[in-house]
Amino acid sequence: MSESIYPSVKDLTLEEKASLTSGGDAWHLQGVEAKGIPGYMITDGPHGLRKSLASSTGETDLDDSVPATCFPPAAGLSSSWNPELIHKVGEAMAEECIQEKVAVILGPGVNIKRNPLGGRCFEYWSEDPYLAGHEAVGIVEGVQSKGVGTSLKHFAANNQETDRLRVDARISQRALREIYFPAFEHIVKTAQPWTIMCSYNRINGVHSAQNHWLLTDVLRDEWGFEGIVMSDWGADHDRVASLNAGLNLEMPPSYTDDQIVYAARDGRVAPAQLDRMAQGMIDLIDKTRAAMSADGYRFDVDAHDEVAHQAAIESIVMLKNDDAILPLNAGPTANPSATPQKIAVIGEFARTPRYQGGGSSHITPTKMTSFLDTLAERGIKADFAPGFTLDLEPADPALESEAVETAKNADVVLMFLGLPEAAESEGFDRDTLDMPAKQITLLEQVAASNKNVVVVLSNGSVVSVAPWAENAKGILESWLLGQSGGPALADVIFGQVSPSGKLAQSIPLDINDDPSMTNWPGEEGHVDYGEGVFVGYRYYDTYGKAVDYPFGYGLSYATFEIVDVTAVKTGANTATVTATVTNTSDVDAAETVQVYVAPGKADVARPKHELKGFTKVFLKAGGSKTVTIDLDERAFAYWSEKYNDWHVEAGEYAIEVGVSSRDIADTVAVALDGDGKTQPLTEWSTYGEWEVDPFGAKIVAAVAAAGEAGELPKLPDNAMMRMFLNSMPINSLPTLLGEGGKKIAQFMVDEYAKLSK
Repeated sequence: MSESIYPSVKDLTLEEKASLTSGGDAWHLQGVEAKGIPGYMITDGPHGLRKSLASSTGETDLDDSVPATCFPPAAGLSSSWNPELIHKVGEAMAEECIQEKVAVILGPGVNIKRNPLGGRCFEYWSEDPYLAGHEAVGIVEGVQSKGVGTSLKHFAANNQETDRLRVDARISQRALREIYFPAFEHIVKTAQPWTIMCSYNRINGVHSAQNHWLLTDVLRDEWGFEGIVMSDWGADHDRVASLNAGLNLEMPPSYTDDQIVYAARDGRVAPAQLDRMAQGMIDLIDKTRAAMSADGYRFDVDAHDEVAHQAAIESIVMLKNDDAILPLNAGPTANPSATPQKIAVIGEFARTPRYQGGGSSHITPTKMTSFLDTLAERGIKADFAPGFTLDLEPADPALESEAVETAKNADVVLMFLGLPEAAESEGFDRDTLDMPAKQITLLEQVAASNKNVVVVLSNGSVVSVAPWAENAKGILESWLLGQSGGPALADVIFGQVSPSGKLAQSIPLDINDDPSMTNWPGEEGHVDYGEGVFVGYRYYDTYGKAVDYPFGYGLSYATFEIVDVTAVKTGANTATVTATVTNTSDVDAAETVQVYVAPGKADVARPKHELKGFTKVFLKAGGSKTVTIDLDERAFAYWSEKYNDWHVEAGEYAIEVGVSSRDIADTVAVALDGDGKTQPLTEWSTYGEWEVDPFGAKIVAAVAAAGEAGELPKLPDNAMMRMFLNSMPINSLPTLLGEGGKKIAQFMVDEYAKLSK
């Protein structure tokens, strides 16, 4: 960054410093005009720029915005498993911000999909924190590479919309560290987002905006965050407490700068703290200065649409392809030696696509091409019937009859089904995984008249598939594909490209199988995250719970083989994994190699395995490539509440390499040294804890030897009593052994004091 042209905080008055810590209006930072510091615009945009037409007046309007490229929301983009592609999306978003003079785009959102009913699941990436962080970092790096800021959100634990403005998320330290923090942590340490947006909710009793532990102790002191923290809109309930906690910017303004001024004068805000918060705002404005000074810049609408097109292609997940019903043979790409298929297209989504979610991320696209439009443009003939309306109203018998008649004479029926916009949005959670009943009924009617049905889904989060899957030979999960979803679907359906998407979220057989359901969505103002670290596949796979489609799953028109899997220890607690993947078909396609780490014996309950690496590989037909994935120490660690730190236990770990969490091609082992962490032993440590401690093990051996020599009482040696003994603090030995137990406990404490000096 070039030398700043703006004054430093030491050159500002107290009132000017205070003003910098609040917005100028709903969409602008508050500059200091007298000192030449501008108040740049910030606005929504997790999957594209949403600059409200009312932005210039400072008002909020979620419906009318300037045209911008609508990329697939995170629900779709996450299924690409392609960080490089996601980086290109970020670059394109930044270029549109530069044209529209937007200094910071508010996204990406990386909250974990704790429950598939979450109303904002369409805007978040995954149930897995590793995948969420390693994909969303591409948006941050891509945007900021062009000189525009991002706002990583919503920090932290915004995992539901129900009561989101005040709900108290009660979460263990371990679950926070292993599930709800890592995506944020990875992006902070890798890409340094210029801003982070705090969430509305409370975490363990404290609102995020007032949470010093969250915003300062963890974010800044532990992770080294260098940017500014802003509130979600209306999340700051106490200007003074928030500023002291580490909140740089209140949005939108509450016009209470005088509260900060008074607090600074009477000592409730330390001068150094106000200076830090205000200087952060000056630094942010300075970082974006060059991009905001690019007058006359215009982005390439067609080029950005092509990025959206490629992103949409890679977002599509093929769930089912019985009898190789896909790809279809029709249109310009049809096989001339085969008879072209007669196609029926059923479902209003084919004509009126649902391409994004509702709420603050709603975009006005630069283009919009439906699937039917694409067929017309490509000269592919198809008969169409809407079949249903895009609302939650009852079925229309006339539309149903028309659809069934249209389907009867077709070789293949493409049925476009999904969730209407009214079914999921920011602001409320869903109450069912099911699609509207009228759509399922129509599918059953159509399937009764034509067995060759392919269902194309449009939905922002998981829907139940099992209840109706027998009525379809093929199923494409297309999520919400942005403005180029129509062409992308045509490319996949007619075989111009093989589907390569992989699920970023498990699809359960029943919503009540989800581990969070016993605590969803909470009660009396709080929600207990009782499932702990067992979220999504970490629960399903650990406890052998059947699912409809597992995490990481996705079919292809090609076939692949993964062989020659190795894992080599590269440090005390690190390893490198290699594998060779081969395209064994005659179709060019991409496959995603996934690496899961499975712990051996552990002191705490751990998931069966966890994703710790992946790479997407495009291979020509018959092609082969050797891939390498490095596993750092964190790949093997869990958060120990005993040590209040990450902990790697010594021992053997299984390295699983495959194409989903339940499709593992090969498993190899690596033995690690462990980090050697120990906790001081006391009389309150159990006998079992003494046995596994380096010093304690020597003392336990000495106790046994002294017992054999008659110098101390002998400990019980039958299995049941040993199990009982191992769970007892040693100060309880007198309960079991009387005076002899007291002697043993004292001997152990005395010997430990000598050894641990």
